[in-house]
Amino acid sequence: MTATSPTPTSWDRPHRAAERLARAWSLAIAGTSYVSMNGLEVQDFLTSLATRLIHALTAEVFDPADVREIGSTLVAAHFTEPTTLERTLAVLAEQFGNAPVKRVARVQGALASGYALALRDRVLEEQEEIRTAALWARARAEEGRRVSEARFQAIFAGAAIGMSVSTVDGQVVEVNQALCDMLGYTADELRSMAFEDFVLPEDPPSASAMFAELIEGGRDQFRIEKPYARKDGHRVWTDLVASIIRDEDGRPRWLVSMVEDITERHLLQERLRHQALHDPLTELPNRTLFFDRLNELLDTAAEGDAARVGVCYLDVDGFKVINDTLGHDVGDQLLRTVARRLDRSISGDRQLVARMGGDEFVVLVEQCGGIEDVVAVAEKALSTVRAPVHVDGHEISISASIGVVEQPVLGTSTAELMKAADTTLYWAKADGRNRLALFDADRHAREVTRYELSASMPAALERGEFFVDYQPLVRLSDGVTTGVEALVRWRHPRFGVLRPDSFIGMAEETGLIVPLGRWVLHEACRQAAEWRRAVQDRAPIMSVNLAVRQMRDRTIVRDVRAILEQTGLPPSGLQLELTESAVMGTGGDPIEALNALAALGPRIAIDDFGTGYSNFAYLRNLPVHSLKLAGSFVAGLRPPERPDPVDQEIVAAVIGLAHTLKLSVTAEGVETAEQATRLQELGCDTAQGWYYASPGPASAIKL
Repeated sequence: MTATSPTPTSWDRPHRAAERLARAWSLAIAGTSYVSMNGLEVQDFLTSLATRLIHALTAEVFDPADVREIGSTLVAAHFTEPTTLERTLAVLAEQFGNAPVKRVARVQGALASGYALALRDRVLEEQEEIRTAALWARARAEEGRRVSEARFQAIFAGAAIGMSVSTVDGQVVEVNQALCDMLGYTADELRSMAFEDFVLPEDPPSASAMFAELIEGGRDQFRIEKPYARKDGHRVWTDLVASIIRDEDGRPRWLVSMVEDITERHLLQERLRHQALHDPLTELPNRTLFFDRLNELLDTAAEGDAARVGVCYLDVDGFKVINDTLGHDVGDQLLRTVARRLDRSISGDRQLVARMGGDEFVVLVEQCGGIEDVVAVAEKALSTVRAPVHVDGHEISISASIGVVEQPVLGTSTAELMKAADTTLYWAKADGRNRLALFDADRHAREVTRYELSASMPAALERGEFFVDYQPLVRLSDGVTTGVEALVRWRHPRFGVLRPDSFIGMAEETGLIVPLGRWVLHEACRQAAEWRRAVQDRAPIMSVNLAVRQMRDRTIVRDVRAILEQTGLPPSGLQLELTESAVMGTGGDPIEALNALAALGPRIAIDDFGTGYSNFAYLRNLPVHSLKLAGSFVAGLRPPERPDPVDQEIVAAVIGLAHTLKLSVTAEGVETAEQATRLQELGCDTAQGWYYASPGPASAIKL
């Protein structure tokens, strides 16, 4: 009879679900074990266990101890036949079909573990009773030898577990029927065998040492799990307890062995161990097995060990698109195909292929001869993955990206190695995919530093680590300072003073440019207002950069208005510098914000003009007052022999067109007197650069 699988909502009614499970359970195990309960009593008994199983299945945190206790409760109630456990696990798999697979597997494993442990303990109790009886018989040998021998023979012959008596020289002298049945030999055949006939390659490494110590009298008993070879060639896994019997002088005389067949439990444990260490979709080793092997390799490295290890971290390119367009079934088949290919072409004694999860695979290359060996493995993996895959009528062309890391085993940690592999995989992806990338420690260090800077910027702003330097803007006609540009700096406690090109890009990416830019604007306006109070109309105009992201922030106009009001700086004393990309070639909010800013009264300047759109037709429609000519064009005016004629013509053309549009022109990056003279001859209005002054504190500005 097949029980009906519960619906997904049946767990909302645990009592009914428990009754349903108990009915199916009682039908499945009926007659498999002899118990002193009728059918109704069995069902009531199983209902209470089913309730606990459902609780374990649905509990937020899984407690295997309670489920193992359920297994031991079954044994305590005399449900002790292997068929009972087999059918119980089958019923759970059927009844819990809609539950999470991993949770069901853990419930089944814990139940089987508790069941097996309880059976083992029961057998051990029997073994202990037998051993006690054997020792008792020996102690009372003089008083009732014939009675004791008869009692021992009865126990020996009728025991449910296999037993044998051997000499310390290794010759078997007596066996019981249970051992004969277990190994498939007759009693005479077993008596003609010696210890070495039972030794197998699969024996635990410690078995021979413990046996030798027992024979020499160094210990009285040992217990191990070991296989025996049946007469038909099959392996029988057993729980072996070997005890020594001494003579009157205390010398070892006899060896009594008690052997319990635990083959089913052993196979179950092996299956569970395999499931725990292998990926269910691809059957490849999983991340647990991979990390176990890598940790073992790194942990066993000794001083002076010159061995090296390599890791190839592989990611299938565009796998999400395949899942989203062709479906997860096709995606799963694709992953299985990739896994089979990698396993066939790369796996070996020193190369382990594992699935890390999703569409990521990893290859561990042990004892490699250098980076060339690991690169060869990675290239083979790339070639293997590139072959088209045919799935459900679809021919799918795929590729992979691989991060390659090769390092000495000694001094390398698992965390560092995998972090390097993950970072290098990201490089391969970023460089265009369908390729491999080699780990570069210097590049990694730069990116780590960049990340550290990015992560610490918000706190740095709160701690006041940023400050503003000022660089003069000088009128070329008479050398008078008409303005200053505010340039933010970062006084980092570890890296020293950092220029804007070290952190402004990160601030743009993270969005911190908005609060940072607001702070710079406030600080610059405060300083400009202070100068204006000191020298009145002779105070220079304060020029402050606005980033693209600031222009796209809806609060920019409100922020500028508030800062002008707070600092008392008249709008005419402020110039806002924007890059071409912030205002040109776009529409919508940035243009509206630009018009609103111009309406407040500040001057608007286009910074680094000539490096972006450079569209004068578009520029004429914007509320712009000044252009700042990019330093790259100005640099062409100072070659060793004569100015670059192309750059000179460009500068002249820009200045002429700007003046036609009634815009002033400021040249950036002026470093020599020759440049300043040539710019003045070309009609440029103002200039800034190291020729006049490098950026410095407000106190360095000559008013």
